[in-house]
Amino acid sequence: MEIEIESREDLKSILPFLPLLLRSSTLFWPSQVVETLKSMAAGPDHSGVNSGEALFHSISNIRNSLSLPNQRLASSSQHGYVLFFDKELIGALLACAFFCLFPVIDRRVQNLPTINFDYLFAILYDGRSKMQENKIRCLVHYFRRICSSIPVGFVSFERKVLPLNNCAGYFCCPKANFWINSTIPLCQFRVKDSGLIEDQTFGALEVDFANEYLGGGALHSGCVQEEIRFMINPELITGMLFLPAMADNEAIEIVGAERFSNYTGYAFNFCFAGNHEDKREIDSLGRHKTFITAIDALCSPGMRQYRLEFLLREVNKAFCGFFDQSKYDHYKSQFLESGEDVTDHTDTSRNNLPVHESISDARENYFGRSLTPECLDHKDDIGIATGNWGCGAFGGDPQVKSIIQWLAASQALRPFVMYYTIGTRPLHHLEKVSEWILAHKWTVGDLWSMLVEYCSQISNGQTHVGFFDWLLPASSKTNLCCLS
Repeated sequence: MEIEIESREDLKSILPFLPLLLRSSTLFWPSQVVETLKSMAAGPDHSGVNSGEALFHSISNIRNSLSLPNQRLASSSQHGYVLFFDKELIGALLACAFFCLFPVIDRRVQNLPTINFDYLFAILYDGRSKMQENKIRCLVHYFRRICSSIPVGFVSFERKVLPLNNCAGYFCCPKANFWINSTIPLCQFRVKDSGLIEDQTFGALEVDFANEYLGGGALHSGCVQEEIRFMINPELITGMLFLPAMADNEAIEIVGAERFSNYTGYAFNFCFAGNHEDKREIDSLGRHKTFITAIDALCSPGMRQYRLEFLLREVNKAFCGFFDQSKYDHYKSQFLESGEDVTDHTDTSRNNLPVHESISDARENYFGRSLTPECLDHKDDIGIATGNWGCGAFGGDPQVKSIIQWLAASQALRPFVMYYTIGTRPLHHLEKVSEWILAHKWTVGDLWSMLVEYCSQISNGQTHVGFFDWLLPASSKTNLCCLS
C-alpha cells in the first residue's frame, strides 16, 4: 500500500516513530525486511530461526535494514530472548496450549493428538467436575511454579523404532522363532504390592501405560495411569504437540520431565494434593534422571490376546520400549552372526504410518526447556519399573501381561523388573511364581515357549485356569497355598 506523505500532515508528524522508510513520497518496507519476514513465516527449517539466539539475530538484521542500529536495544535483551525461547521453551509451549493458540486443522489426519486445553475446561462444565478440576489444578500449579522459579536443563523425546525390514546397524522387529530360540537368562523380578511407579527410587525406566496417541485422554476426560502422569509431570504434554501416533513397532521414550504435583486417588477420585519437589539427580545433559517409556497395549483384546500374532505384537511392543539400540553390537555378536533372520516381514504398522528406518529419524525430537542435539545416555544398571500394563481399562490378562513384560525386559538386557501390582488379585502369587521360575534358571526362550503353549491351550478351550495355575506343578501350588 502506498501513502502520499504530502497529503497527510498527520503522517509526517509520526514518521520518525514508524519502522518504515520514505522514498518518493511513499512509505515502504525495505526488500531485505520483506524477505526476512517471509523466510521466518515459512518456518525454522526454511529460515534457520530455530532458537532464541537466532531469533535475536534476525531481529537485529531487520533493525539494520531499517537503519535503526543506532537506537540500541536494552542491554540484556539478547539474553532475554535466549532465556524465553530456549530455556523456557516447554513453559512457553504449554502456555500456548493453555490459551488454545495451536492450529488444530488436520491434526488427526496427521495422526497427532489434541494439544490445546479447551476440552479440559469444556468437560469441567459438562459434569465431571471434581476429577477435571483437580487435573486443571495440577496444571495451574505448574504455571505458578515456573513463574516463581524458571526450570533449568532439558527434556528429550525419542521415537524408538524396531524396523520391520533389515536395517544395517539396528535391531529389527523379531518374529516368533527369535523368541523361542533366545538363550538370554531371565532378569531379576521384584514385586511390590503397594506403591506407585512414579515413586520408585531405583533409577528405573518407568513404563507409561500409553494410548497409541501419546498422552491419551490427558487433555480430555481421561484420568488413569498415563493421564495422571501427564498432569503431575506437565512437561510430558509437550510431546503431544509433535509426536504422531505410535505404530505397532514403535515406542516413545522421554527423559528429564520434572514432577511438580502430588496427588491422591485414581480416575474419578483423582485429587491434586499439593506441591512436589523433585529431588531426582541431574544427568550430564542437564535432565532429571526420570526415564519414561510410553508403550501402548492392545485395547479390549478379549480372546485374541492369546493368539500368537498378538502375543508377538505385545512382546515386541514392550521390547521396543525397553531396548537400547546402543546394545545392538552385543546382540549381533550373540545372535545375528549365525545368519538367523529375526525380522517379521508382516507390516503391523498402524494406520499406514511411515516407519522410520534409521536412528537419525528415530531419535527425531530433542525438545524441552531447551533443544539439545546430544544422544540419550543410558546406564547399564537401569531396570524397568512397571505394573499392570494393558490391563484394567484396556482389558488385558494381568498374568500374561506381567510375563510378557518380564520377557521383553530380559531380552533387552535390563538387570531387573520392579513390578507394582497395586494389590491386583490375579497377581497375588506373582512374587512366588517368579521365584519358582528363577530357581529353575529358565531362559527367555523357555518361558516364551511355555507362555505360547498355555495361550494355545486356552484359545482352543483345553484349559480354563490362569497362567500361574497352569504353569506350576501341583506340589508348588500346594506350597503357594500354604504361603498365602
